[in-house]
Amino acid sequence: MRILITGAAGFLGSHLCERLLAKGHEVVGMDNFITGNPNNLAHLVGNPDFLFIRHDVSNFIFVPGIVDAVLHFASPASPNPNSPLGYVNLPIQTMKAGALGTHNTLGVAREHGARFLLASTSEIYGDPLEHPQRESYWGHVDPIGTRSVYDEAKRFAEALTMAYHRFHGIDTRIVRIFNTYGSRMHVDDGRVVPNFIQQALRREPLTVYGDGSQTRSFCYVDDLVDGIVNLLFSDEHQPVNLGNPSENTELSFANHLPDQLLAPNPMSHERVKYLVGGVVDHPLHVGPA
Repeated sequence: MRILITGAAGFLGSHLCERLLAKGHEVVGMDNFITGNPNNLAHLVGNPDFLFIRHDVSNFIFVPGIVDAVLHFASPASPNPNSPLGYVNLPIQTMKAGALGTHNTLGVAREHGARFLLASTSEIYGDPLEHPQRESYWGHVDPIGTRSVYDEAKRFAEALTMAYHRFHGIDTRIVRIFNTYGSRMHVDDGRVVPNFIQQALRREPLTVYGDGSQTRSFCYVDDLVDGIVNLLFSDEHQPVNLGNPSENTELSFANHLPDQLLAPNPMSHERVKYLVGGVVDHPLHVGPA
């Protein structure tokens, strides 16, 4: 298959490019680098099955050649209000990626008769009153808060995707992505995992809000990509929640992380054994017997 991935230089988009290429597909990556990082795709440059197009999805999209599937992942996604890459500081671009970007990518899918997968989010549930959230839950939302630009853009994108499915017969998928972590995350993303990791590496106290009893599910990016690829090749048209089903309190995570992150690596003695034929294991203050 020849697959278009928008937001290709982002955290999830770059991993999807990598995975689908490894599975033997051709990939067309698209990004405008507002929040995406070119370094995330540097290792794919020169791959004959990978084509990159720098483009803003809120404008009309033209892709040369055939397109068999479209994965729309382009959007600012960081909740950090102090980051210039956060959607709070890119409100118009975020809304346009969800509205115009979804309209334009659905247009590509319609033109080519391609399968379409929308990257949505657990944020569409707002401040949920149901735990865990089922796909049938409508959410508990604030449509005009500062964070609402991301939530409402995704809610609109879902509605538009289903409209294209019902009215135009587009073969669509919707994935509602929960907390994900892994390589290529922005260090100032604003989510719990990168925040804790930065503080732990600086050997600072980890910031836990309230009593730390609030729960989070943390899904590793490779596992999430497995789920997205499986959904793409499934027959499921309704929205699907995707994340780690196990939840942990923030306090337990904060207590566990520093020991794992800062634990000393076991020292290898293989080289010294090879060079001198053994290892001297007497404490320094004792000296050899």
